[in-house]
Amino acid sequence: MPKLYPIVKFPDPILTTPAAPVAEFDTPGLHALIDDMFASMYAAAGVGLAAPQIGLGQRLTVIDCSTGEDPAQKLVLINPVVTRRQGKQTGEEGCLSVPGFRADVTRAMAVTVRAQNARGEWFEAAGEELLARAIQHEVDHLNGILFLSHLSTLKRDLIKRKIRKLQQDGEW
Repeated sequence: MPKLYPIVKFPDPILTTPAAPVAEFDTPGLHALIDDMFASMYAAAGVGLAAPQIGLGQRLTVIDCSTGEDPAQKLVLINPVVTRRQGKQTGEEGCLSVPGFRADVTRAMAVTVRAQNARGEWFEAAGEELLARAIQHEVDHLNGILFLSHLSTLKRDLIKRKIRKLQQDGEW
């Protein structure tokens, strides 16, 4: 039975701290963590989840744009680096660590990422549209960047003020 992790919310400092590279591969603990991360992501109705979002400062993320409907779409990226960005897309984006807030973010339309799998083997994956957006969003998390950083100062400050108010009211 997978463990469901609580999602860390902004402004927890782990979300703005670059994550450390994963060094040990093909261990029962890593495989279990990946399974737990997919289960936690699905439980939170997300399409991507980075390890810092569950309180772990490791360069590991899971993505599934099918939200569990198509196992072939499950993607595990360990120590990922985006190697190619092409085109532009602007669309509404949200984040499990900033629940209830969505905003338009401009990102590349297509990306290629180089990463390791759970066995430590390097591979490349490419994505367009939603998958490209998810890859960029999750790699940002591993670099300590939230989607809020892609917003105008005005929109970002407005969201931060609303979050502070929710914190004061005990609702965050």
